[in-house]
Amino acid sequence: MEQIKVFSPASVANLSCGFDVLGLALDSKGDDIMVKKIKRKEIILIHTDNYNLPLTVNENVSGKAAQAILDDLNLDFGFEITTHKNIHPGSGIGSSSSSATGTVFAINQLLGNILSEQQQLHYSLIGEHVASGSFHADNVAPSLLGGIILIRGYNPLDYIKLPVPSELWVSVITPKIQIKTYDARRVLKQKVMLKNAIQQCGNLAGLVAGFYRSDYELISRSLVDVLIEPQRAVLIPKFTDLKKKSIAAGALGTGISGSGPSVFSLCKGEENAKKISEVFNSIYKKTGIEYELIVSKVNEKGVKIIQE
Repeated sequence: MEQIKVFSPASVANLSCGFDVLGLALDSKGDDIMVKKIKRKEIILIHTDNYNLPLTVNENVSGKAAQAILDDLNLDFGFEITTHKNIHPGSGIGSSSSSATGTVFAINQLLGNILSEQQQLHYSLIGEHVASGSFHADNVAPSLLGGIILIRGYNPLDYIKLPVPSELWVSVITPKIQIKTYDARRVLKQKVMLKNAIQQCGNLAGLVAGFYRSDYELISRSLVDVLIEPQRAVLIPKFTDLKKKSIAAGALGTGISGSGPSVFSLCKGEENAKKISEVFNSIYKKTGIEYELIVSKVNEKGVKIIQE
């Protein structure tokens, strides 16, 4: 192949109690990325959206990831990468991860599928680092691989794809304000209370068990974040109302997607997910803030080819 176009899905990271270690891919939202081989040994970046993202290779998540592959494999050709972002940068649903993973996946296909999953994740993380200033795979891994991913450790990267309960749906509201991942990480305290750490560990273990058992009540009880959410909630307008009213309306749990400002609810069934979306809408339509609503199943495939 000389060119390929892929769809790279958005993702919800942390899932309340799983800061930097849990994430899932969305089915109905993502970026479209076209990658072409070019004769010159360089990376050319094109954006067809209006987000004015940097086109300098080392300042662009796709560019940085692609350049790392080009350099490491000592390729004698380069790539032209055309991205149409359908995910607002700084929205908290894996905008940078989607671009990085889609680019790496597409390049790997053009190279004859020579990179392993681990290698693809490695290069995707190099790209993600440009946006967040850290190497965390809770958006990158689900975007690339699909499903719900648990990141057990980073040195070396150790990840597990968890089972997705058949009736699990996600509702997301994305206020059109920007919270950069780098800035959202800077507000976090470096030390936590032991009792909170213990509670968070219990919630994380319960959530993973709930996914394995398709136990929606256990999932609901476990979707509690006592470490990160209390520090970041103030950054998101109406977060308390969104959480309180969505849970009262039947959401399994509600929390901050990634670093925000997106807010997600896990739900049992499509009907409940649509109901929660209506709750989100009723709260935000009074704020004067532009927003987007997403109702989605969990995407179990990850990046997919849409044109060869």
